[in-house]
Amino acid sequence: MNITIGVADNSHLKFSAEICNMIEEASKKRGTGIAKREPEYIGKKISEGKAVIAIQNQNVVGFCYIESWEGQKFVANSGLIVHPDFRKTGLARDIKSAIFDLSVKKFPNAKLFGITTSLAVMKINSELGYKPVTFTELTTDDTFWKGCESCVNHDILLRTKRSMCLCTGMVCDPSTLQKNNQNSNQKAIWLDFKRFISDRKKRIQLKARDNPVLSFFYRNAKALPIHISSRN
Repeated sequence: MNITIGVADNSHLKFSAEICNMIEEASKKRGTGIAKREPEYIGKKISEGKAVIAIQNQNVVGFCYIESWEGQKFVANSGLIVHPDFRKTGLARDIKSAIFDLSVKKFPNAKLFGITTSLAVMKINSELGYKPVTFTELTTDDTFWKGCESCVNHDILLRTKRSMCLCTGMVCDPSTLQKNNQNSNQKAIWLDFKRFISDRKKRIQLKARDNPVLSFFYRNAKALPIHISSRN
């Protein structure tokens, strides 16, 4: 594909508006679950060296950036976006791997976390060492959760008092990773993750029986498409 993936720098500031448009168009197409960002915000992440960009023939085809919370105790890889022409090519996996390495380098003592509804992103995260968790194990920083306000499912998050939504929370503690054994354990990790998702679905079904809000949420969630969230 002849695509270059690397840490974004000031020479890439010219792509800030285009990246925001890519994120917005993806949000409109999926209809749910992606936070809107302004060019100034994306530009700041690029200038700070907290972003990874994929370039082909002088065009941006993928992007992801780093956010930190609670005094750098938690770090999130956000805004993952891939041009429609390059989806299902492995580019998203390569970008996630690059931003993961950059996050560990810049924030060696932080826990990496994210929320997503995309099974593809969940699988990539699992291979990198993320584990599914309840929302109570994520950052409590109000600024992070404020970023969910532009999602059409924000009312669900409010009604459940941040205890659940359509997204699945995932956390990785790089200090506990056994990198030498990671590749050999990927299949077992993914199977464990799928069991977690299955058990989570059953728990939601049971809760929905006695809760009108969750019942409405569950019925409508089954009809929604799988997508990549920007807070993964």
